Amino acid sequence: MGKKLAILGGKPILNKPFDPVYNISKKEIESLIKLLGKGPLSDFVGITGDKFLGGKQVRKLEFLFCKKFGSRFAVTFNSATTALQAAVASLEIGPGDEVIVPPYTMSASATSILANGAVPVFADIDEDNFCVDPTSIEKVISSRTKAIMIVNLFGNPADFDQILKIAKKYKLKTIEDNAQAPGAQYKGKYTGTIADVGVFSFNVHKVIQIGEGGVLVTNNKHSAYRAQLVRNHGEIVADEDPNYHLGPVMGNNFRMSEIHALLGYYQLKKLDFLNEKRLDLVNHLRSKLADIEGFILPKEDKDKKHVYYVFPIKIDENKLGISRNLFVEAMAAEGFPMSKGYVKPIYLLKLFQEKHVFNQTHFPFDYDGYNTNYDRGLCPVTERLYEKELTFTDICQHPRTYRQIDLFFDAVNKVLQCKLELLE
Repeated sequence: MGKKLAILGGKPILNKPFDPVYNISKKEIESLIKLLGKGPLSDFVGITGDKFLGGKQVRKLEFLFCKKFGSRFAVTFNSATTALQAAVASLEIGPGDEVIVPPYTMSASATSILANGAVPVFADIDEDNFCVDPTSIEKVISSRTKAIMIVNLFGNPADFDQILKIAKKYKLKTIEDNAQAPGAQYKGKYTGTIADVGVFSFNVHKVIQIGEGGVLVTNNKHSAYRAQLVRNHGEIVADEDPNYHLGPVMGNNFRMSEIHALLGYYQLKKLDFLNEKRLDLVNHLRSKLADIEGFILPKEDKDKKHVYYVFPIKIDENKLGISRNLFVEAMAAEGFPMSKGYVKPIYLLKLFQEKHVFNQTHFPFDYDGYNTNYDRGLCPVTERLYEKELTFTDICQHPRTYRQIDLFFDAVNKVLQCKLELLE
């Protein structure tokens, strides 16, 4: 192994990036070709009747979701983002309401609240599991709070006992954004099914992927039906049904095609296999990194099954002897890109700083005398992790191998052995 760092002109550990992860099998391709040959490609109609709920493949996938995760109802969507919007609507949350959400998540977690005319209120995260901190939740509850959105970030379950205790105390609904944690468990119960409503994701970056797609699960018949109305032009159905009594609803075209549903069916069947392969690679990587002073690896909790959407590492730069950013830049030069933090804390995005969502109005931020605080410093743990401590790698994905993990470790070793050169 050459000792001169690639960032300083040396030879990198990895000359060519690994191939993108792609787990579509021959059987899936053959099934898709058969469907393309005879159709239908979609089988929804936005009116009352049997096709209001979609076609054969959509219903087949929804049935499998219920069977796999033990939910009474599953509702497919064309993305997890639209499923989140429907999840908020399914709980009858709207203008004048607040939903508590962590700021360290994909922006859709928060914008799904805004899309329903409600206001996101941000609670800080736990620096050990990166999910919303229960003690932070209770500090931001107000008379307007209607729900808590829980994000199982990086494949790690949140601390549900504490969160649900708070929800019960204040009579709040709960939503799970489980996009990154399919198959994770908390005390033997699948994440995504613990809250009142949960959402899964199928987009191309996820463990199981169909390009784009999402699924909402719930045990509440009322919430499931409202989600179905939001998915498929529900205002028409409400108008046509003289017995409709579920409150105002405006639907959209958030429907999943038969093509995506068929692919999702086969992908869901592979979930356990893909997670097992991922966890095997995680254990190999953990054993390699365990003795590096300055690396703080994810904590293992006996009550949780973490499925590691990514492998997060906290950097103690005083012990490591190099800053997070410089370490990450050196790793990228060696052929192993890693993250600088995760996403920007959501409340620091221009949309929240300027409080403009609907053209030049300030709705819903200024609705009914409302005054929301999105100042820097609002969630100090999140900001610290983003700015200087957190990094992660997505290397632990099937069909990656121990050999590729070993190359990653070689790059880590090389950077740390030569770190003084970076400080000159």
